[in-house]
Amino acid sequence: MKALPVEPSAAPVAIGSRIRAARQSQRLTIEHVADATGLTKGFLSRVERDLTSPSVASLVTLCQVLSVSIGDLFAVPETHLTRAGEGPRISLGGEGIVERLLTARSERRLQILAATIEPYGSGESELYAVDCDVDVLHIISGELTLIMTQDSYDLKAGDTLSFPGREPHSWENRSATPVEALWILVPAASGSAG
Repeated sequence: MKALPVEPSAAPVAIGSRIRAARQSQRLTIEHVADATGLTKGFLSRVERDLTSPSVASLVTLCQVLSVSIGDLFAVPETHLTRAGEGPRISLGGEGIVERLLTARSERRLQILAATIEPYGSGESELYAVDCDVDVLHIISGELTLIMTQDSYDLKAGDTLSFPGREPHSWENRSATPVEALWILVPAASGSAG
């Protein structure tokens, strides 16, 4: 089997900002780290600004003092991009609504749904609850009424309403203007949302 001839990259890996973030998260000054590692403040400052690369020995010492693994400094961050209008569609009931999932399907910490609600569109006629701890509704454009057991809230563009996720609710667009809104669920709802 022939190995793929991948050329090594001469570009230095930028780890300085991660080292600085680790130091700051522990409320340590460069002076504290210099004292603990035996490295100079000037050298540490240049490392944090990616102006110089530490030796392996210095890096090991630095990681021990900052309680981070060397692997974490070089890890590629897990990202998920959803372009406008491209998230997978979700059908959660209601009339005149299109909802798209903006976060990764595998994301469990939170879930963000983009909703486009037609004029006079409405949620279920019976109040329903979502299986999450916090439900946040943010209105991007238009006006939407959120109906709860005791109250209803008339929300306009820029308004954000947070409420307990398992609180029964529904919604109505009582106007002739479409609504663009975001539902943010923490943690991600199991099976349903919005």
